[in-house]
Amino acid sequence: MGMETILIKNIFHIGNIVDVLVEGNRIKTIAPNIVADATKVIDGSNKAIMPAFYNCHTHASMTLLRGFADDMPLFKWLKEYIWPFEDKLTAENIYDGSRLAILEMIRSGTVFFADMYWHHEATIRAAHEMGVRANIGVTFIEARGKAEIDNNFNFINSFKSPSDLISISVAPHAIYTIGKDLFQECSKVANANNLILHTHLSETLKEVEDCKMYNNGLTPVGYLHSIGVLSCKTNAAHCIHITELDAEIISERGVNIVHNPCSNMKLASGSFNTPLVEKYGCSITLGTDGTSSNNNLSMQEEMKFAAFLAKLSYNDTSLLSAKRVFQWATENGANAFGIDAGLIQEGKLADFLIIDLNNERLVPNHKLTSNWVYSADSRCISSVVCNGKLLMENGVIENEQEIIERGKRKL
Repeated sequence: MGMETILIKNIFHIGNIVDVLVEGNRIKTIAPNIVADATKVIDGSNKAIMPAFYNCHTHASMTLLRGFADDMPLFKWLKEYIWPFEDKLTAENIYDGSRLAILEMIRSGTVFFADMYWHHEATIRAAHEMGVRANIGVTFIEARGKAEIDNNFNFINSFKSPSDLISISVAPHAIYTIGKDLFQECSKVANANNLILHTHLSETLKEVEDCKMYNNGLTPVGYLHSIGVLSCKTNAAHCIHITELDAEIISERGVNIVHNPCSNMKLASGSFNTPLVEKYGCSITLGTDGTSSNNNLSMQEEMKFAAFLAKLSYNDTSLLSAKRVFQWATENGANAFGIDAGLIQEGKLADFLIIDLNNERLVPNHKLTSNWVYSADSRCISSVVCNGKLLMENGVIENEQEIIERGKRKL
């Protein structure tokens, strides 16, 4: 059997009507009037091609907690509701929740997610079966005991990926759930296996104040820097409460910051310092966090709220343009995880969306990027391609009803 090819005819791309030829898992040609004997031909009339989204921090199977506990203080929310619920989750629950999350992500244009949760094998299975890219965090919390910690390290050291689309990361949960020795061991194992180190960092004022109290005035960023675990392979979620020195360290070490604006607002964690991280040229991506603190997985909403929150917080309407925040959600996310995608260019991996320019939210089309960031929703997405494969075609996703029915089951 020859290489599968997709030919998209007459589609809008950066102000022009072109054809797009995909060979295997890469974009081969972008040009008018391509002639090719393609496996599949798609009519792109009244549609546009856009990069897909890369969700750089989430807890996928927390879809099972959507709407379960809302509108309460953070630590009451965690201790009285979220943690007791999570203690009941089995590997099969995690599999069902992960598939439900992936279904939602595909429908809203996301082809990659970086996860941090329990029963990582179940999430790996779900992501592999559904054909998305994923980096699955093997999550460490000190209180869960030595046996689980040892099992996690054994899993990491012996891991064999089921496909090129699936990778793992070492995921020490946070400085308040992981001690110095274990954090350093996680970093050592990540480095030895050339893996991402994925953690929560500087999410709340309490985290910062406690860290300074117990670590000679060091901030969480300063503390992790002092114990030698920050690098260009670090994926740090939140980073809300940071100082000028923190931003300088993050930039110098090449740490990737994942901004989660909807979760930050819902949990009243604080306002992200966009001017500071941009001043230091930090790597910035977007994530949704989990659905218990969001309550959805829409990267379009993250773009819009990130931009609006920045403008409001710093009283600057020109801060964080549509073009810039779109880059955070696409190209930056792909780059942070070493994925040769995030742009619609010849030679890039074929991860993209086909969107409907006849959707009322995209009319009129004065400036597509602005419409896409500030106006559009997932109804505008017609088809989703990941690694050259159609995950959604004309709004249809394989096994959708069965996934939803399993997701409805209450624990």
